[in-house]
Order: sequence, then structure tokens, then C-alpha cells
Amino acid sequence: MSKPASELSTIFGPTGALAKRIEGFRHRASQIEMAEKIEAAIDRAGVLIAEAGTGTGKTFAYLVPALRSGGKVIISTGTKTLQDQLFHRDIPTVIAALGIPVSTALLKGRANYVCLHHLEEAVADGRFMNREDVKHIATIRRFAERSLSGGGTGDKAELPDVPERSNAWNAAVSTRENCLGSQCERYADCFVMKARKAAMEAEVVVVNHHLFFADLVLKDDGAQDLLPACNTVVFDEAHQLPDTATMFFGEAVSTSQMIELARDARLAGVAHAGDFKDLQESAMALDLATRDLRLTVTEDFGRMPGASVAEREGFAEAYTKAQEQMGELREMLESQSARAPEIANCLERADELSQKLAQWQGAGEEGGIEGVIRWAEAYSQSLAFHLTPLSVANIFREQVFGKKRAWIFTSATLAVKGEFGHYQTEMGLMNAGAKVDDDDAFNERVNEGKVETASWASPFDYPNQALLYLPKGLPAPNTPEHTEAIVRAALPLIEAAAGRAFLLFTSLKAMDRAHGLLKDLFEQRDLTFPLMVQGEGTRTELLERFRKLGNAVLVASHSFWEGVDVKGDALSVVVIDKLPFAAPDDPVLAARIDAINQSGGNAFMHYQVPHAAIKLKQGAGRLIRDEHDRGVLMIGDNRLVDKPYGKRIWQSLPPMRRTRIEAEAVAFFAEATVDDTQEQTAGLLAVGVKAG
Repeated sequence: MSKPASELSTIFGPTGALAKRIEGFRHRASQIEMAEKIEAAIDRAGVLIAEAGTGTGKTFAYLVPALRSGGKVIISTGTKTLQDQLFHRDIPTVIAALGIPVSTALLKGRANYVCLHHLEEAVADGRFMNREDVKHIATIRRFAERSLSGGGTGDKAELPDVPERSNAWNAAVSTRENCLGSQCERYADCFVMKARKAAMEAEVVVVNHHLFFADLVLKDDGAQDLLPACNTVVFDEAHQLPDTATMFFGEAVSTSQMIELARDARLAGVAHAGDFKDLQESAMALDLATRDLRLTVTEDFGRMPGASVAEREGFAEAYTKAQEQMGELREMLESQSARAPEIANCLERADELSQKLAQWQGAGEEGGIEGVIRWAEAYSQSLAFHLTPLSVANIFREQVFGKKRAWIFTSATLAVKGEFGHYQTEMGLMNAGAKVDDDDAFNERVNEGKVETASWASPFDYPNQALLYLPKGLPAPNTPEHTEAIVRAALPLIEAAAGRAFLLFTSLKAMDRAHGLLKDLFEQRDLTFPLMVQGEGTRTELLERFRKLGNAVLVASHSFWEGVDVKGDALSVVVIDKLPFAAPDDPVLAARIDAINQSGGNAFMHYQVPHAAIKLKQGAGRLIRDEHDRGVLMIGDNRLVDKPYGKRIWQSLPPMRRTRIEAEAVAFFAEATVDDTQEQTAGLLAVGVKAG
């Protein structure tokens, strides 16, 4: 039932429910407009793609209509951090402000909850590498006991005493593969099952994109039960969806999964079929064959086309050997599967892995699998084999238009120069009116659920708050001397701002090189600004230190391009080394580029440029986080002005003043000092007037 728009105007107004509840709340016309658009989309069960610039207040703009809708709502976020923030802070605030009874639940992937069965096995087995892990597993055990007796959730986010990177967590949680389900002795106490039950009963459920798509595709962790009953789906940070959908709509099998199966099968054999030694021997044979397979690819890291991997010396033989050992282990497991749920679980996993190994091999044979990209990715200890869809558009479109419900896609970075075409094409969210399927009912649903787009610029005063600086005379971005030139061009800004800088690089190699150069230059010039680099700690730890120090310089790569919020004086310079085009030799990107060009399109302009523009907007968005922030964004890539597509990219950025002159960029910080002094003087005069 549609609600009067005036209600939203009142709620978001200067004396409305939100203003009364939230300290510092600001009335913004754009926020009201966005909330009205979302409420209308929910009422008509339509599709809305909404870009809201930083400061618009998009979170409350979708929460208010979603919570007022009266239906079942799933809200999916980009990260677990944002998921926790929504559930523990933002949603309770809005519910309290509106004064409405809405039941809510937080649902994460199973790896976020303590598994009582695996925890007990880990404690009993005692297979830990060091004393720290032993200490951590004991802490997790006490936490699990408290959670059970006190009605807790078992969410490891509630136990900061054990670092997320601790090996103890790997032993204390379950995976989709090794979960025993209803056959588990601790099923009645299972934290995952309790979280699922709470989600089923709640009116509003907060998930994250990985969980949403994992559940959609793998039918795991409960979303297959949630989605049919859902009236509205809201995706925050929706710019991440193409990559997430690509990951989950494909198939993958890794040597890590095979080694884990071999380990679990051996342990299950020892515990439940000790008189059948063939099972243990077969498991060890699979482990050895899998490790030999990994050794056929010498790279520690990298993504490569499937054909080039298959041509490596010894690969075909090693792959076949691993398949044979998997088949042998499967036979051993089948013969003993009735003896214990753990053995039966390993049999199911062996079947699934065997099938995926055969699929990957079959995709490389003559004819292959149409519309699928075959590739592999090397890690330091593992090798993963992927089959990825050339496009996720058709698959996702079926989900969106398969049943009548509202879908809201929102982010600060969805459009390129105001256009959403690239995003709609990639996600299958085309405008209504065209026949897109042979199924007439499906076409009718597409037209009923008309896709609308809308965008609202940031309310911040970018022409006065920010300056875009492109240094003159920089070498081409693909030359060896480029990184050093970036560091030297950034140094005067760092000095003028007294530190307070992010230097963001498009590769780890450039990041490490820049960090080394800055360290040397700081020593030569006796600069005492704290110098930090990505990898010294977790992102959360580094950000906390950066904020507290107030004059630090952080050198980072992709991890800090988005989802990082440093308000206030601690950050006044953001340097981006080059336009963030994805590596063209990436096998998935290369295949998509080839497909677009083969069909008569222009992959560079219609795919690569929009992606680079969105990524650049994300990095640039680190600079201005509220109406009081000021700073300089330096981009070290002459293609912004030398290439025809450069204008399209920089015009997608907020409307900052622009300069190519170093002195003007440095002087920007002097302007800030003058402005601060004038504000302080005005404040003192105002106090004096009141006192008189």
C-alpha cells in the first residue's frame, strides 16, 4: 500500500523523527527524493538502480522505506563490517526513530560461527602448530560455552580476543563441504542453524553479497528459504555485484579442497574405520598426487588461461593421476560410508570434486562449453581451476524477474558520466519494453518490473573543498620510471599537508617500490611523518593507527580503494598512481573483451573504460567524507588529458577545481589554514558580540 510522500518529507525533515533521534542529523532534499524513489519501487515491486554521492545519506534513504514496507526485506551489503554496522547501529536507530515494531536478524556465512562439533574434535585431536593456537582454541571453547549458556550467537565477531587470522578459527568453524548437517550430534545446538531460524522468522534480514550469491547458487546457509518469502531485496555497495556474481555463477575446484578432503577422509578412517587401512592409504595417495599436481605450475601467484596451464610439462599426467586417486578414494569411502556420518560426508565431497574436475577437463576438449571461460589461478600453496560464465546478465536477469518483488541497487559509484548503461548491460537489468526471452510470462514480468535509474550528486561543496591535481611532465604509466615520478610529485603535497596522505597504487609491485622510495626520501629530508604500508597489519588495525596518529602517510593498493572512511583532519591528500584499468591479460577479462569485439562492439570504450572510471571514483571517494573535509586528489596519469576517453573518466568524478601546477596544489593547504583562521576569528567575534 502506497504511503503519502509527505510522510517521508516529515520523517526526513529538519524537525522530523530522524532529526529528533540522531545528533547532527542534516535535512537533505536529495535524501528525501531518494527515499521516495525507493518507496515507490517497493510499492510497485519494481527495479531501481540508484547512485547516491557521498553525504547523500543513502543508508537511511533505503532503510526508512524498507522498514516501513511491512513485507519481508533482505538487505545485502558489500562487507561484513558494513553488515554489522547496519544491524547493530543503523537499523536500531531508524526503528527507534520511527517507533515501529520490526523484527530483524543478522545472517552470515557458516565460517563466521563456531562449529561445536569441529571445535570439540580440534580440542580432542590437539593438532596445533604453536602455543598461540592452543591458547586461542581454549579461548574459543570458553566463548562457545558462554554463548550456549547465555543465548549468544556464536559469531566470531563477538570474540575480538582471538584474531581473525588465527589458525585456531580454521579448526573451530565448519565449511559447506565438511558440515554434517542434521546428522551432526550437535545439530540442536548449532549456531548456524539458530541464525538461519532467526532469519526465517525476521521481517528484515541483513546479509552480505558473498552470502547472498553463495546461497543463491550453492543452496547453502538458508537463503534458498529466505528469498521465496522475500518482498524486497536491497543491495548496498551494488557496484561490487558484477564481480561477486561472476565468482558464484561459475564453478571452481582447488587443490586445497582436495587436500582437505584427503585429510578429513584419513582422520575419519582412523576414528571410525580403523580396521580398514585401505581408506587411510588411499587418502594419503590422493594427498601426494594433489601436491604433485600443484608443483606442475611454478608460479606462486597468478591467473592464467586454462589452455596454457594444460600445456605445462607434466600437467596432463598429474591431473589424470589426481583424478584417478580421487576415484579410488571415492570407492574406499563408499564401502565404509554406513559406519559414520563423517565418512558419508567425505563421500559426498569426493563425488562433487570428481564431477568438477571432469567438468574442467571437458571444457578444454574440442568444442568446449559455450559461453564459459576456462582458467586457473595459482596461490602460494594451492591451484584453483575455474569455469566462469562469459556473462552473468542472463543468469541474474532470471533471478530478478523470475518472481514479483522489488530490487533496489544502490552505491555511490554506479554511473559513468551520469549513464548506467554499462551496469545494466552487465547485470541483465535492461530497460523494459524489449522481448528478452521466449517465455511470454517472463517478458511480462520484465515489463511489469520496469527498471528505473536515478542519481543524486554529493551535497558537499567540492569546488571549495577539493582540488584535482594532475602533475605535468609525468612519464607514461607503463614505464619503469613512473612510480618514482609519482612519489617525487607527491612529496611536496605530503610536506605541505604535514603528512595526512594516502598513496594508492594499482599494483603491489608499485606499492612496494613507492614505500621504499618514500622511506629513503623521508630520511634524506628529515621528515618524521609516520610511514605505513599495506600488509603491516590488518586493514582495520592500519586505519585505526592512521586516524590516531593524525599525520601519517599510508602506502596501499586495492584493499584501500573502497570501504575506507577517514573523516576529519587525518586525511587531506589522496594520490592515485594511474588509471585503474584491469590487466588485459587476465583470462576472464581477455575472453570478455574478445567476445565484445567479435560481436561488433568496442570493448575498450564500453567495458574497460566504464570499469576504470568506477574504480577511480571509488579511490577518489576516500578524500572528502563530510562537509568539513578539505584535500587534494592527485592522479598521476597523463591519459586523463591526452586521450579522448580521459575526459569521460574525469567528468565522472565529483566537480573539483582542477590544476596542473604544483604551486597551486601546495597553496591549497595554505588556503585551508587561512580559512580556519578566519573561522576562528569569526567565532571569537561572535562570542564577543553575545557577551556584550
